[in-house]
Amino acid sequence: MNQVPAIRLNNGTDMPQLGFGVFQVPDSEAAQAVGAALEAGYRSIDTAAAYGNEEGTGQALAASGVPREELFVTTKLWNGRSRTWRRDDVLRAFDDSLAKLGLDHLDLYLIHWPRPMRDDFLTIWKTFEEIAQSGRAHCVGVSNFRPQDLERLGAESTLVPAVNQIELHPLFPQPELRALHSRLGIATEAWSPLGQGKELLTLPAVAEAAAKHGRSPAQVVLRWHLDLGNVVIPKSVTPSRIRENLDVFGFELDDADRAALDALGTGPSAGRIGPDPAVFDV
Repeated sequence: MNQVPAIRLNNGTDMPQLGFGVFQVPDSEAAQAVGAALEAGYRSIDTAAAYGNEEGTGQALAASGVPREELFVTTKLWNGRSRTWRRDDVLRAFDDSLAKLGLDHLDLYLIHWPRPMRDDFLTIWKTFEEIAQSGRAHCVGVSNFRPQDLERLGAESTLVPAVNQIELHPLFPQPELRALHSRLGIATEAWSPLGQGKELLTLPAVAEAAAKHGRSPAQVVLRWHLDLGNVVIPKSVTPSRIRENLDVFGFELDDADRAALDALGTGPSAGRIGPDPAVFDV
């Protein structure tokens, strides 16, 4: 039974709080991985044009037998390729993603990176407004946007992003950005919610909470995210881990657990793992 709670987005759409991500999953393996996730009970699938696995993801969606209305599918505009993006570029990229996924609409479409040095995300966002108004994307949002990027959008557009998908985990909790999201009505979605498995899952605070509750370190970290209200999209190609990452609703962290995990954000291992949006130009 699918027991994943939903987050109500700012346009009234419900988004599962826990989904399945396919970052770094080869297209040749995506169909199998996404198929295993859907069989396990996931209904939210997160991909991106830049991942190169939209076709494999779409094959799994088609083969699953899960009704389209039960699915929540996200992909992202690959707004890179060392050029400035215009309206027609965005529309072509959107159509290409839909075709690869084999869908007639998306549940969520995101600008993948702000690329402030290109100064084109306002033009892209205006085109996203058109896509949202057409109904071919039920929600639109952003990824990796900084506070100043969100403020620029707010100054130029009345459409508030439904989601900002950002790097977020106990070693990089981004409290100021989460607080801004809360004020603006933007849902916080965490990529690399497990810190890409590097160091985080072996830290004493995580290991001790896992032992206390008879859970894995990954389950403890995912539970921490859910308690904060974050949307999370862990990824794996291992069926047992895919199932394990979904099995996080039968226990609760206590105040001491949460305090110990919160403290990691200011500890000696704290910091960003992925690219810095201020300088990253895909």
